[in-house]
Amino acid sequence: MNNSSFMARPKSLRKVVKPPGFKGYKPYGNQNASGSPVELLYEEYEALKLADFDLMNHLEASRVMGVSRATFARIYERARRKVALALVEVKEIKAVYGHAYLDKSWLICNNCNARFTIPQTASEHNCPVCRSSNVEAVK
Repeated sequence: MNNSSFMARPKSLRKVVKPPGFKGYKPYGNQNASGSPVELLYEEYEALKLADFDLMNHLEASRVMGVSRATFARIYERARRKVALALVEVKEIKAVYGHAYLDKSWLICNNCNARFTIPQTASEHNCPVCRSSNVEAVK
């Protein structure tokens, strides 16, 4: 049988409750930062947040993200390895959308970098922190 006729099962989207509050991190105090940045996917960030910040076990966290426990464990392991790589090899970390969907519609203010959800009643979207109208959808 020809292996080219088999297709991998498509990845299901992972639920992210809140996007990262940053676009990236750069190493401080080292002028020898090497190579291209490490791309931390939104779902990898969410896995780190749920397991290490919110102190959820893998089963609880997998339910929040809408994936199996084994899939959560793989996402979490990739995230940990990426952060370790960035620290050891002095690389920038960039937050990248990845294979996720946001629990709500989120906006970012281009003036103060605040992130917030779209209000249900407002026709205009102004930043709740600095009142700027210079906002865009988080992608």
